[in-house]
Amino acid sequence: MANVKWLMIIVALASCSDKSNVDSEPYRPEFHFSPQRNWTNDPNGLVYYDGEYHLFFQYNPYGDQWGHMSWGHAVSKDLIHWEELPVAIEEYKDAMGDSVMIFSGSAVVKGDSIVAIYTAHKSNLQNQCIAVSVDRGRTFKQYEHNPVVDINRKDFRDPKVFWYEQQHKWVMAAVVPDQHKVNLYESKDLTKWDLMSEFGHVGDTTKIWECPDLFPLSDKWVMVISASHPQGGPFPGMQYFVGDFDGTKFTVNDSSRYPLYVDYGKDFYAGITFNNEPQGRKIMIGWADNWAYAGSIPTNPWRGAMSMARELSLYKAGDGLRLKQNAITTAPSKGCRTVAFRNYYCAWSNSRLRRERRSGLLRQKKCRRCFFQQKLPQYRESPGAIDKWKS
Repeated sequence: MANVKWLMIIVALASCSDKSNVDSEPYRPEFHFSPQRNWTNDPNGLVYYDGEYHLFFQYNPYGDQWGHMSWGHAVSKDLIHWEELPVAIEEYKDAMGDSVMIFSGSAVVKGDSIVAIYTAHKSNLQNQCIAVSVDRGRTFKQYEHNPVVDINRKDFRDPKVFWYEQQHKWVMAAVVPDQHKVNLYESKDLTKWDLMSEFGHVGDTTKIWECPDLFPLSDKWVMVISASHPQGGPFPGMQYFVGDFDGTKFTVNDSSRYPLYVDYGKDFYAGITFNNEPQGRKIMIGWADNWAYAGSIPTNPWRGAMSMARELSLYKAGDGLRLKQNAITTAPSKGCRTVAFRNYYCAWSNSRLRRERRSGLLRQKKCRRCFFQQKLPQYRESPGAIDKWKS
């Protein structure tokens, strides 16, 4: 009998082996990347290289509020399990002694190097710069002739660069936020850029535009912009456009159909896709938070997290093509039943499950520690979507 009692105690202890971690960090998500400490917002420089998915991200090395923006860094083999690495590109002082923050951008593979293309931010000027890594993204060296694109504006940012194979050139999409337009540039070497065209003044223009991305999907092209939210008010969100790109200009199909929104939940912003994805998939990660309340979410010692990775595709709707999003679901099962979704959901943290269940989001009970499983349904846009806990 004593042996049975001890066996029961051992089993109980084993089943609660990670309870202390849950108690000390009750809002820490398991399958959404979050930094060990401090503030994070936009994902940056999503790129696959040498067996690793690289997630760079806006990061404050000194505190849990926005500021001192630098590029944090994490890598993954499967887009689920992430290893956080040291800061990749830090805020620095320029020749005049002014602070230069490292704002959002992208990364590409060129030869044996990872090249980061980012916005250098000073108090009254934003321009586009590059930095090069020859050690698999662990450290970067600034290009000595930065900036590579400068139009002498206070607000001009978020360069997304990709390789356009048909014309053997690099293409950059960078946004002029207050003018609601995206400038498209071309380059042969990533250092000299020429303006090709502009896209804008369509869709939702009630808020500034940020974080553009342009990518092929099926036989069409998709432009995504971080801007307004379908619920309006203080909430930013993301919209998208389906059209054609001829190597110079992006043109939408039937502008009267817009705006179309990427997500009706409040916690998906600044989403961009991976470059150099080995299977040719279009995989997006966004910031699982919202500027309306990002500085006050009750987490410690970190603040902010990324969404789960989503594979994108298009499907036919009654009046045209729509964006479809499937969660990347390579996470191993932890022994609980499959999650059932209704409409949209942008999960920020497993720990909110109980409140979300009360809102009717889940159709069956789930363990807080086992929120996301292998079998997830497709994300589709829906006007009756249920938002997350900040409603």
